Amino acid sequence: MEKKVFVAPVGDNMDALFVGLREFPTERVILISPEGKLDDANKAKKDLDKFKIPAQIVEIKGNIWESMFQKIAEIKALEKDKDIIVNTATGDRMTTCAATSAAFVNGLKAMSVEGDMAMMLPVLKFSYYNMLTDKKMDILKLLSKPGCCASLEELSKKTKMSLPLISYHINGNLKSEGLKDMGLVETTESKGRIAVQLSTLGRLLLKGYVSS
Repeated sequence: MEKKVFVAPVGDNMDALFVGLREFPTERVILISPEGKLDDANKAKKDLDKFKIPAQIVEIKGNIWESMFQKIAEIKALEKDKDIIVNTATGDRMTTCAATSAAFVNGLKAMSVEGDMAMMLPVLKFSYYNMLTDKKMDILKLLSKPGCCASLEELSKKTKMSLPLISYHINGNLKSEGLKDMGLVETTESKGRIAVQLSTLGRLLLKGYVSS
């Protein structure tokens, strides 16, 4: 069996790391450590040394979601010939969610832990880029600019698309998902007007942190 490269966020449940390692032959471990968790990361690295498992610590700073997506996308690119598993159970609430989402949108294997049992999560193999038409991508790029857009009407004018067409791209229909259903934009209603803005996932996609 091919040895795995484990990726694990450093958080509140580092014992879950070793539950996963018991189930799979492991080549090495990449520990993703948020600010303030370096002591925990170094302790985990020393524990792994006892089992002769090489470990690398990668520190992330700033926004957890953006940093986690960026690092996991980079790891996937660097380790493209390796069998990667993201252990989502080791982090705290925020890093676990971010690592799980980053694994899914990059098509990587992910696992969790329940008690002493390791559980593989389903791999969602899809590409946002294949689902996005040129017009949908144009809308996302426009929404990334500061101050856009206070309403669907404003978005319609800036894209030079009709209001029904903008509504279709944002909300979709029975046959086609819109940007909102894809989780790439968020809408808010105020005084009868609907404002549209990029979601966190939408921003990450435009920055290239979501796999194509």
